[in-house]
Amino acid sequence: MNIPQELKYTKDHEWARLDGDIATIGITDFAQKELGDIVYVEVETLDQTLEKDEVFGTVEAVKTVSDLFLPLAGEIVEFNEDLESNPEVVNADPYGKGWMVKVKVADVADFDTLLSADDYKNLVGA
Repeated sequence: MNIPQELKYTKDHEWARLDGDIATIGITDFAQKELGDIVYVEVETLDQTLEKDEVFGTVEAVKTVSDLFLPLAGEIVEFNEDLESNPEVVNADPYGKGWMVKVKVADVADFDTLLSADDYKNLVGA
């Protein structure tokens, strides 16, 4: 299972990468494997400011629909529009081309409160 060391994670299986005050958010390799073949990603929160742990969208797989929870409070400033026509890229490259949203983070110090790669490995038993 792929759990990059440079990312931070949530107990809800989202990952975050911070660049200045912009966080790129997606779902983990573990999450995409549990969901199975992803057929649709919906994010209707573009340009909205949300609190940490609020639902920012949903991901639909062949067998289930799952909410996506924002790991850091802030404004959703970008949605990965490639996912509209190619949602399966989340299965193929969850930490790269399969990113979901970019967030202008309200407080970058909150990034340090997320799970480290080792903490996340322990959570999922990897």
